[in-house]
Amino acid sequence: MDHTKDISEPPATRNTTLRGMVLGLAAFAVYATHDAAIKQLGEKYSPVQIVFFVVLLSFPVVTLMLISDKTAANLRPRSPFLILVRTIAVVVGGFSAFYAFSVLPLAETYAILFAAPILITILSVPILGEVVRAHRWIAVVVGMLGVLIVLRPGTAELGLGHLAGFVSAFCTALTAVVMRKIGGGERREVLLLYPLLANFVVMLCLLPLVYVPMPLADLGLVLAVSVLAVLAMTLMIRAYTLADAALVAPMQYSQIIWAALFGWLFFNETTDLMTFVGAGVIITSGIYIVVRETSGTASLNKPVLRALSRRPEMGGLPRISLANPEIQQTVEDASD
Repeated sequence: MDHTKDISEPPATRNTTLRGMVLGLAAFAVYATHDAAIKQLGEKYSPVQIVFFVVLLSFPVVTLMLISDKTAANLRPRSPFLILVRTIAVVVGGFSAFYAFSVLPLAETYAILFAAPILITILSVPILGEVVRAHRWIAVVVGMLGVLIVLRPGTAELGLGHLAGFVSAFCTALTAVVMRKIGGGERREVLLLYPLLANFVVMLCLLPLVYVPMPLADLGLVLAVSVLAVLAMTLMIRAYTLADAALVAPMQYSQIIWAALFGWLFFNETTDLMTFVGAGVIITSGIYIVVRETSGTASLNKPVLRALSRRPEMGGLPRISLANPEIQQTVEDASD
């Protein structure tokens, strides 16, 4: 009887894993739609104004999370300096990403942002004490070559948008490594509230300098951005409870396809061959790093794998929900 059970279990496991991967693909398709909406808004409004209203519309969700938490504790961070570093990285990274999406082709922006796993690997050495051996260093070098292929310094005109994209990738990496350093020591409300408040205050101070009145249609698009973020988070939560993080996390690279499609359909963008080649090199490097982190004792902290399963929402809510501690624990377990 046990033998029969062993035979019958693998197909069910495979089906569950497949569903998790499909949901991961769906989540990142929703995120790509979310980012296309940001680009649409970016044609009319400053990133300051967009971030401000996205964050403003995020507060009701965070408020509900605070109300639902029955833990008898305060909102003081246990690691104030690391929370400050993370907060600054989220604010700067969010603004930079919104700006990059506004001025660069979608596919080119994603190709630059995909450098985050490479930067996570580099930052994990001084911050986490991660031991990165030759295989992953080679992947890092290859990934940086992919970035150079996309940017083509000396042959293509580089602007603030490219710098903003790279700054966002760096801030994403720094946020991820700091999160790994903090571990489970901070309450989810602290991790959510401080970046939101900082974004709100900073963008509110800058808003009078760039504010342009928004018609109801555009305000509705901002609301859609927030709704899409929540929908994608829900899909990702389910994906990570059904399949291993090592299988779900690389699904984020599918966004390059949506970026090319949305760019062509809505923004009259054409993505050249070298951008796809560079993106392919970066993606290959990122996937290899994830594979190395999951192989035996190659990685102590698994910084990239855990970061990809906790992708932050740029400037607003996190791209993995911290609303349910049990779900968060499931995600952490899947990353081990």
